[in-house]
Amino acid sequence: MKSALKTLIATAALGLLATAAQAQGPTCNAAAAEKKLAGAAKTSFLKKCEKDASAVCTNAAAEKKLNGAAKTSFTKKCVKDSVG
Repeated sequence: MKSALKTLIATAALGLLATAAQAQGPTCNAAAAEKKLAGAAKTSFLKKCEKDASAVCTNAAAEKKLNGAAKTSFTKKCVKDSVG
Protein backbone atom coordinates (compact mmCIF):
# COMPACT_ATOMS: atom_id res chain seq x y z
CA MET A 1 0.00 0.00 0.00
CA LYS A 2 2.80 2.44 0.87
CA SER A 3 4.59 1.55 -2.36
CA ALA A 4 1.50 2.35 -4.43
CA LEU A 5 1.09 5.67 -2.65
CA LYS A 6 4.74 6.57 -3.22
CA THR A 7 4.40 5.67 -6.90
CA LEU A 8 1.29 7.80 -7.22
CA ILE A 9 2.96 10.77 -5.55
CA ALA A 10 6.08 10.41 -7.72
CA THR A 11 4.00 10.19 -10.88
CA ALA A 12 2.02 13.28 -9.91
CA ALA A 13 5.21 15.19 -9.17
CA LEU A 14 6.72 14.21 -12.52
CA GLY A 15 3.54 15.27 -14.27
CA LEU A 16 3.68 18.68 -12.65
CA LEU A 17 7.35 18.98 -13.56
CA ALA A 18 6.61 18.04 -17.15
CA THR A 19 3.89 20.62 -17.42
CA ALA A 20 6.00 23.30 -15.79
CA ALA A 21 9.04 22.46 -17.90
CA GLN A 22 7.09 22.62 -21.13
CA ALA A 23 5.39 25.88 -20.22
CA GLN A 24 8.37 27.80 -18.83
CA GLY A 25 11.71 26.25 -19.64
CA PRO A 26 13.74 27.04 -22.72
CA THR A 27 14.00 24.39 -25.39
CA CYS A 28 17.09 22.22 -25.53
CA ASN A 29 18.36 24.08 -28.60
CA ALA A 30 17.83 27.44 -26.90
CA ALA A 31 19.64 26.23 -23.79
CA ALA A 32 22.56 24.98 -25.90
CA ALA A 33 22.77 28.32 -27.69
CA GLU A 34 22.59 30.18 -24.38
CA LYS A 35 25.48 28.07 -23.07
CA LYS A 36 27.33 28.70 -26.36
CA LEU A 37 27.89 24.98 -26.93
CA ALA A 38 29.28 23.72 -30.22
CA GLY A 39 30.49 20.50 -31.77
CA ALA A 40 30.63 17.38 -29.62
CA ALA A 41 29.61 19.24 -26.46
CA LYS A 42 26.43 20.49 -28.15
CA THR A 43 25.66 17.05 -29.58
CA SER A 44 26.11 15.41 -26.18
CA PHE A 45 24.01 18.05 -24.44
CA LEU A 46 21.18 17.75 -26.98
CA LYS A 47 21.22 13.95 -26.79
CA LYS A 48 20.91 14.00 -22.99
CA CYS A 49 18.30 16.73 -23.08
CA GLU A 50 16.20 14.78 -25.62
CA LYS A 51 16.50 11.61 -23.51
CA ASP A 52 15.35 13.51 -20.40
CA ALA A 53 12.48 15.11 -22.32
CA SER A 54 11.42 11.72 -23.63
CA ALA A 55 11.26 10.30 -20.11
CA VAL A 56 9.24 13.25 -18.83
CA CYS A 57 6.87 13.13 -21.81
CA THR A 58 6.38 9.36 -21.48
CA ASN A 59 5.46 9.83 -17.81
CA ALA A 60 3.07 12.64 -18.74
CA ALA A 61 1.40 10.36 -21.32
CA ALA A 62 1.05 7.63 -18.70
CA GLU A 63 -0.45 10.11 -16.26
CA LYS A 64 -3.01 11.07 -18.90
CA LYS A 65 -3.67 7.34 -19.43
CA LEU A 66 -2.89 7.54 -23.15
CA ASN A 67 -2.28 4.36 -25.13
CA GLY A 68 -1.43 3.39 -28.68
CA ALA A 69 -1.42 6.09 -31.34
CA ALA A 70 -2.55 8.80 -28.91
CA LYS A 71 0.40 8.07 -26.62
CA THR A 72 2.84 8.01 -29.53
CA SER A 73 1.51 11.25 -30.98
CA PHE A 74 1.49 13.02 -27.62
CA THR A 75 5.00 11.87 -26.74
CA LYS A 76 6.41 12.80 -30.15
CA LYS A 77 4.93 16.31 -30.01
CA CYS A 78 5.97 16.79 -26.39
CA VAL A 79 9.59 15.83 -27.12
CA LYS A 80 9.66 17.97 -30.26
CA ASP A 81 8.38 20.98 -28.30
CA SER A 82 10.93 20.38 -25.54
CA VAL A 83 13.88 19.96 -27.88
CA GLY A 84 12.93 22.87 -30.13
